[in-house]
Amino acid sequence: MSVREPDPVKQEEFAGRMVQTLNDACLAFMASIGHQTGLFDTMAGLDPSSSAEIARASGLDERYVREWLGAMVVGGVVDYDAERGTYLLPPEHAAALTRAAGPDNLAGMMQYLALMGDVEQGLIDCFRSGGGMPYSAYPRFQALQAEESARVYDLALVGGIVPLVPGLPDRLREGIGALDIGTGQGHAVNVLAKAFPASRFTGVDIAENGIAAARAEAAALGLANAHFEVADSAGLAGAYDLVTAFDVIHDLARPAETLAAVARVLRPGGVFLMGDIAASSRLEENIAHPLAPALYTFSTFYCMTVSLGEGGAGLGTVWGEQTARRMLAEAGFGAVDTAQVEGDILNVYYIARPDGAAA
Repeated sequence: MSVREPDPVKQEEFAGRMVQTLNDACLAFMASIGHQTGLFDTMAGLDPSSSAEIARASGLDERYVREWLGAMVVGGVVDYDAERGTYLLPPEHAAALTRAAGPDNLAGMMQYLALMGDVEQGLIDCFRSGGGMPYSAYPRFQALQAEESARVYDLALVGGIVPLVPGLPDRLREGIGALDIGTGQGHAVNVLAKAFPASRFTGVDIAENGIAAARAEAAALGLANAHFEVADSAGLAGAYDLVTAFDVIHDLARPAETLAAVARVLRPGGVFLMGDIAASSRLEENIAHPLAPALYTFSTFYCMTVSLGEGGAGLGTVWGEQTARRMLAEAGFGAVDTAQVEGDILNVYYIARPDGAAA
């Protein structure tokens, strides 16, 4: 066996990259704290301020705020005036770190890192023994997913995503029956039910706590046309004009059975609107994807592993458009189009109709 000597220049460059990776990972954890404590939101509205002033405005302990600010300064997130001892969050940075940024808020995504750390040892056991982990191993996942998706739904679901299906806004205004599978905490259903009061919306999910949260939100909004049930999407019943599934099919234990069930419950002329990760089924085509390392990591730590833990297919986040189209065709969807919403690099939307369905 030949021994290959490393190129010293390449070796040094790669070591530098790994140091930067470590620094960036640590900065991501601190950004998660900045999001959860509201520090970014507070600082976005402040002029240059001392750590004591920022802590007071945030209602937080100054010593912890000061240490957090140190990480933000050396990480290039916050500007620091050493002479005055003041800190400033530039507006250009706030545009990617605050709740006011909506879907552009990347600080909220950093919360997933702590969730991954919670299950790391269990995942290592899966590497050694195979299998997966149960959904119950991720108690915070649904809440994080609900927060993340709400930023998109509140801004773009009614005005950007629904109009991807020709004629769908008019049909919803006139009144149709719609079903959302893997609804989580039901925010998408409630947004649609509020926007289209003549239509009837049902959301199903296997998680009882998510359905409880969905019902509570619907009640708080006074929505009589939103209904939620604990149910397995692979065993759907009833008849609907529209079925939606947002960022859920690749997580399922039985995705093929679910897609077949969707085709079965759609009325003539019905449509399936499926949102999922904009990626390829071919590894080489994902190398240039701006979020490729994150997608494969999310897949390994959650999507693939939970599906395998339920004895499922283990598609993972990066199941890709080629696989999605094949599975839709096998489920009986003869017409499949795709579309994207401007500014959303993460998702692609599939507009699918069963064989023989009229557009």
